[in-house]
Amino acid sequence: MDAVSALAIAGAGLAAGAINTIVGSGSLITFPTLLAVGYSPLVANVSNTVGLVPGSLSGIHAYRRELSGQGRRAAFLGAFSCLGAVIGALLLLWLPETSFRRVVPYLILVACALVAFQPWLTRWLRPTQPPTRRFGHRGQLLYVGVFATGVYGGYFGAAQGVILIALLGIFISEQLQRLNAVKNVLAMLANLVAGVIFALSGHVSWEAAGLLAAGAVVGGQLGGRLGRRLPAPALRATVVVVGTAVAIVLLV
Repeated sequence: MDAVSALAIAGAGLAAGAINTIVGSGSLITFPTLLAVGYSPLVANVSNTVGLVPGSLSGIHAYRRELSGQGRRAAFLGAFSCLGAVIGALLLLWLPETSFRRVVPYLILVACALVAFQPWLTRWLRPTQPPTRRFGHRGQLLYVGVFATGVYGGYFGAAQGVILIALLGIFISEQLQRLNAVKNVLAMLANLVAGVIFALSGHVSWEAAGLLAAGAVVGGQLGGRLGRRLPAPALRATVVVVGTAVAIVLLV
């Protein structure tokens, strides 16, 4: 790998670490970068998952104050996220690589749409009456949602955090920053479990994963500091433009 490619991967990791901590769609930066420097979609995906785990841990540390008193909630929901990630990771490895190549542009477009319309979706889906009346079994629905998001996270994962923050905001009455802290834990657990499976599969480029990890650790700390001040629309627009461009290139 040449120096330019190495710097590009590390820089993408830094950006993704910050973005994942704040909104949760950093893979829309790192995955295209890995493709651009020559990795196949499968290797880029699994290396990306492994490489961003340290950044997720860094983001959790940066949000440790908001996690206070939520250990039981994070652990319980985390079990569903982990179980889903196992299934998603195994699906990625068991299905033919051509299947992933065909579906990934559409997954990216869906992820971009979720990032773009997240504020409107959250307002539209948030119940206007107490959750206990609208959702008779809201706990079960939340568990299913977190599990399904874990499956998606294990398989691909771009905008996994966006889905999680929307789910948590709908079903749990809590301050957004505290929900964002839980979101970081759930996404990290899904990536960690999938990353272990991918590491055992032999498909990971450890050079790329290491560069991503180095950048993402720094980015996670920056994201924790900037997350309360950075204009969300500007960040959201950047992620959507980059992700959409990549999806179009892959479709052509």
